[in-house]
Amino acid sequence: MSKTKPELPNHLSINPRSPHYVEECFEHDIGIRFKGKERTDIEEYNISEGWVKISSPTTKDRFGRPLLIKLKGEVEAFYK
Repeated sequence: MSKTKPELPNHLSINPRSPHYVEECFEHDIGIRFKGKERTDIEEYNISEGWVKISSPTTKDRFGRPLLIKLKGEVEAFYK
């Protein structure tokens, strides 16, 4: 029995503490295309505002988590 995939929201985060985290979406593989190229390092996205957040490879916040960097551009989310 195949489960129907929920519609991907406009704003989605992989952080379970975020109000934009939708657990049902992560039961399936999600792809993000940013500026025409598929990226695998996206932490959060917003399609209508046209931005993604990626984690910094070196800088940490005061809790020891990677600092998020916001990049602006065309965002497209899809199921693989």
